Amino acid sequence: MESGKTKIISVLVENKPGVLHSIANLFRRRNFNIESITVGATQQQDIARMTITVNADEKTLDQVVKQVAKQIDVLKVEELESGNFVMREIALIKVEVTDSKTRSDVINFVKVFRSRIIDISPDSLTVEITGGPDKINAFLNLMKTFGVLELARTGITALARGAKSIKIDD
Repeated sequence: MESGKTKIISVLVENKPGVLHSIANLFRRRNFNIESITVGATQQQDIARMTITVNADEKTLDQVVKQVAKQIDVLKVEELESGNFVMREIALIKVEVTDSKTRSDVINFVKVFRSRIIDISPDSLTVEITGGPDKINAFLNLMKTFGVLELARTGITALARGAKSIKIDD
């Protein structure tokens, strides 16, 4: 696949078993790489929202959107317009703290990045950070100097800004 820009696709699907597998399998069969995918319930119990992040050129993205839209369990698919959406990601980062100075330094960085410590042990701190990928990457780069013991990232979740909504028309 030709390298392009990171694009975010919002997909409303039926909230039932197997839907995530069929969408992910479609990407695999078409040799498209998913950078991140998040799935969760919406305000309607029977509908789930998938937020899929891909790195693709326009032609490839159009092809992906059309392929996804053809799936039986897919109700609506839209690319979120660049700059016209809000997005967040959560990361849990377990950082090695070997002494009190290291512990203090990590705590100071946590404050600067407006994140929070969610677990403390004698040898580590676990930090929760929320924000855009750039913020999380910047924090991670700082934490690498102390030693990252474990990392879990949710991937991007996003919504269109303002009054625009991706929803099923009644």
